[in-house]
Amino acid sequence: MKIAVVGTGAMGSVYAGLFAAAGHEVWAIDRWREHVEAMRSKGLRVEGASGDRTVKVHATTDARDAGPCDLVVLATKAMHVASAASSIPVLLKKETPVLSIQNGLGGPDTAASILGKDRVMVGVVGGFGASMRAPGHAHHNGMELVRLGEFGGPITERLKKVEDAWRGAGFRVKVFDDIDQLVWEKLLCNCAYSGPCAIAECTIAEVMADADLSRVSAECATEAYAVAMERNIKLGFNDPVAYVREFGSKIPHARPSVLLDLQLRKKSEIDVINGSIPRPVNQTLTQLVRAKERRLGCA
Repeated sequence: MKIAVVGTGAMGSVYAGLFAAAGHEVWAIDRWREHVEAMRSKGLRVEGASGDRTVKVHATTDARDAGPCDLVVLATKAMHVASAASSIPVLLKKETPVLSIQNGLGGPDTAASILGKDRVMVGVVGGFGASMRAPGHAHHNGMELVRLGEFGGPITERLKKVEDAWRGAGFRVKVFDDIDQLVWEKLLCNCAYSGPCAIAECTIAEVMADADLSRVSAECATEAYAVAMERNIKLGFNDPVAYVREFGSKIPHARPSVLLDLQLRKKSEIDVINGSIPRPVNQTLTQLVRAKERRLGCA
């Protein structure tokens, strides 16, 4: 397949690297010029739970260089989805699906509002703990699960083809009829660790081991679970605290993307993660992270 990955930060680089290693023609599209130049000159290195490889990808800052593709993976942060989606039409054939993968709530909805609901698929990826080591060099602590679904459901033949491509690249994949379930199961984990790790500047394991942080993390998950139940979201578990702790135990040394963004003085996705849960603990953490962003001058 010819695959475009739009947004090759830490997770997008993992996708691009493993797809390229599996023999696909991969176009890595990103605004980070140093990253693009490094990929062009040295290749893309992806190391961690999947091994250590350096692969050749076609790297560019301009989607027009790639031309029509068989699959587009939209892997930008939630706040950049609208601008990225607007650049995607040049990558599309008549039947090309766009797989929108973001943390929190709202990313695929934004993509669908620009590209059309029939064009968009939804992806939720958990248990990777990815970070950028340097331009052209990504690392990931785990390799747990890629969840896929059609924006409007149910499972289709084209979704199964996309599933096969991911599985063939070494990912563990599960497809869903109900996209709300796949989004919210990941959201609970994000809520449990994004805010607490960002405020305390620590890893997931350190949050789990600290008595006070552990209680805050558990309350974030419990609040998110309560909101999901109020919205009649079907989840595959009934103990949110046990669920997020099992998730966290698989990537104990990971630092969530919200913390990584703060360390780089970049604006985080906290508003679509903890900020999407209208409950006291999640909202308080969101406000604290926003205040920290302002203090650090994040942009």
